[in-house]
Amino acid sequence: MENQTPKTSNNKTIYIISAIALVLIAAVLVLYLNNRKEYQAVVEELTEEKVLLTEEFQTLALDYDSLYSNNDTLNLQLEQEREKISHLIEEIKTIKATNSSKIREYKKELASLRGVMKSFVVQIDSLNQRNQELTQENQQYRNRYNKVQSSFKELEKQKEQLVEKIEIASQLETYNYEIQGLNSKDRSTKKARNVSKIRVCFTIQKNITSPIGEKLIYLRIMRPDEALLVQTLEDKFEYEGEEINFSSSRVIEYGGEELDVCVFYKADEGELLSGTYTADLFADGYNIGTAEFELK
Repeated sequence: MENQTPKTSNNKTIYIISAIALVLIAAVLVLYLNNRKEYQAVVEELTEEKVLLTEEFQTLALDYDSLYSNNDTLNLQLEQEREKISHLIEEIKTIKATNSSKIREYKKELASLRGVMKSFVVQIDSLNQRNQELTQENQQYRNRYNKVQSSFKELEKQKEQLVEKIEIASQLETYNYEIQGLNSKDRSTKKARNVSKIRVCFTIQKNITSPIGEKLIYLRIMRPDEALLVQTLEDKFEYEGEEINFSSSRVIEYGGEELDVCVFYKADEGELLSGTYTADLFADGYNIGTAEFELK
């Protein structure tokens, strides 16, 4: 009997320890289950918050898509913001819902983008209002233009007539012609076979309406057989919309006053014929004089 007493005491101790262990395990299990339940609730809340945040960004993207202006610079800025929002939406989809710090950053970015959008709305409204004002002003100007259009056309017609008269008045005129054939010693001769140069001298009349400065005088000499005397076929000038050859040319300095001028043509041996020649002078695109002379 004495030996059974300690054994019974030990069994009681084991029972007590086991009971305490079971209680502790049960408490830990209950605590774990409660914490897991709370964690799942937090995850679900964060997941829902992520979904809502994504939807808000998508809504913001639609709001940006509805914005448009007639200003190219502003449209470029809008497009940059649209691309930025699109990238952020893709980034949000890739992050974990439990990454609360990132979620907070995206919320701040969302608020910032909304503020930027409000600024765009104000600018677009201001531009639209200004465009309306400009449209009204443009219509007023158009009405005024329509009222004076017929008068303007009449003034243009009068202007064209005046310009034409001025152009006619500004044309140079020549007189006092003296045309001679010169031999190799620069002596005057009438014999065609002896002429080595033709000298065409004339006087340009005074003309205060003609532009002053350098002028290029062109000389065309037609032989009796109506062949043009030329040094080279590349010598051309424009007259009445066409490129025509000239026999000789000279640059003069014209100041609006009367001016004596001589132009020379160097003839090749055997080039000249007996008969009547015609000399035409041109300047500023006009024929400024014609004269005839004889060689025997």
